[in-house]
Amino acid sequence: MGKAEKEAERLKKKMEALEKEKERMYALFAYEREYQDYQLICGIDEAGRGPWVGPVVAGAVILPKDCDILYINDSKKLSEAKREELYDVIREKAIAWAVGSASEKRIDEINILQATYEAMRQAIAGLGVTPDLLLNDAVIIPKVEIPQVKIIKGDAKSASIGAASIMAKVTRDRMLREYDKLYPEFQFAKNKGYGTKDHIEALKKYGPTPIHRKSFIKNYV
Repeated sequence: MGKAEKEAERLKKKMEALEKEKERMYALFAYEREYQDYQLICGIDEAGRGPWVGPVVAGAVILPKDCDILYINDSKKLSEAKREELYDVIREKAIAWAVGSASEKRIDEINILQATYEAMRQAIAGLGVTPDLLLNDAVIIPKVEIPQVKIIKGDAKSASIGAASIMAKVTRDRMLREYDKLYPEFQFAKNKGYGTKDHIEALKKYGPTPIHRKSFIKNYV
């Protein structure tokens, strides 16, 4: 195969991959199409329910009806570089977006689920506009009067929820990189605050930091 044929084959594969991604994204807007009578549909998701340190962060995103963003997915299925790239694209193209958070102290006070709801309500309030409908990843948020739809594994099934998961995850991961500078022995940039073997060993050696969730580490200190 000559150079021209190789280039033609490469371009063909690239175009095929692009078409496949467009088809995937069309499928990812199925819920948004199902509820298209609602003008402002907002996706809601969180990051940081499982880790032992820092806040739980919630994202809220309203995408335009004619949204042309590609590669949105459950944030856990994307590389860090791709999440960062999409974070900027979503910021630019979303009708509105916001993040909310509940601190490690708040998590210890009211438990992680209630703190997650609090962060989600904060994100909704931060949008600057009132959504007509919320598409939520696996929860119904109490004390919210906007109609809500609970979608199990919603971050992989709804573009709006996937976008919210990206905004929440990137925001929290950036926080963890800052925490890593303060407490390098815990390797927070690497473990993202999860209870890894290295994290447990550091906890036993150095004791908890001010950003540890006391209710999460009581069996390890």
